[in-house]
Amino acid sequence: MLGKNKFWEKSKVLIVTNALQAAVLIIAGVLYNIESEFLFYEISFLFLLTAVAIVINYRQNKEEISETTEKKTEELRDTRWEQMREKEDFFALWAHQIKTPIAALKLLFQDEEPSIGDCKRELFKIENYVSMALNYLRFDDMSGDLVLERCQLEPLIKQVVKKFSTIFIYQHLTVEFKDLDKEILTDEKWFSFVLEQVLSNALKYTKTGGIKIFSRDIDNLDAHQEIFSRNGIEIVIRDTGVGIKSEDLPRVFEKGYTGYNGRIDKKASGLGLYMCKGVCDKLGHKIRIESEVGRGTDVIITVLREKISASDVKRY
Repeated sequence: MLGKNKFWEKSKVLIVTNALQAAVLIIAGVLYNIESEFLFYEISFLFLLTAVAIVINYRQNKEEISETTEKKTEELRDTRWEQMREKEDFFALWAHQIKTPIAALKLLFQDEEPSIGDCKRELFKIENYVSMALNYLRFDDMSGDLVLERCQLEPLIKQVVKKFSTIFIYQHLTVEFKDLDKEILTDEKWFSFVLEQVLSNALKYTKTGGIKIFSRDIDNLDAHQEIFSRNGIEIVIRDTGVGIKSEDLPRVFEKGYTGYNGRIDKKASGLGLYMCKGVCDKLGHKIRIESEVGRGTDVIITVLREKISASDVKRY
């Protein structure tokens, strides 16, 4: 459409310009008594040049449209190919990871009296991997699946923690809740997904102690975070795990980055926190991590209590 408009604009300019030149020739002919036959040939030649120029312009425009279309098609093809490769890489890793709990479950079933607790733990891991794969497939188009509404924070968090009760019991870890009697604006399904990923990481790298989940009001934030300081809270998931090296912290939300702990564990995909960051961005939340090796990790999610006004958005 843009290419056609460009062609017609150029053609109009040529036609109008040459029509004006023809008019000038006619006026000059009348004023200076130039022979009409000579004027006819001059004007005919002028319009012939106009027709040739329009044809050349049409061909050039057609070539430009063709080149643009080919370029866009190639870019789209490259983008789709890259997305396919990313999905292939993810599911190759996913298939490798999910085989571990499946193999463990098979070994447990070979015992005459398999441990029910151990079986539940491995089954839970399998369910988690399946859930992550499904959410990964929906992740690119999640914007159309978002429903922002007021949610009670405490029951939402407790429901997620309950899913991990088997792991808490097996690893003898404690869980503590504090100041969660708050209402937030979020999408319950996708926010629960973020909490599940954060809890899964916390449990993976916490061997002793436990996990504390609490909320706090935001104080003394930078000017560009003014809206959150007036209308938001922070939800903190704090563990007593191994912690994260300082050099890894700036990259923990990068796609595929596993860091030192992930390389030691050899089971990390580097996609969990990447997806958490993407979901939080689309929900209008913020997420960051504070950690120190040997002293545990805080994952901090900043959320709004209610919708912001148009004037707030303008100032923001």
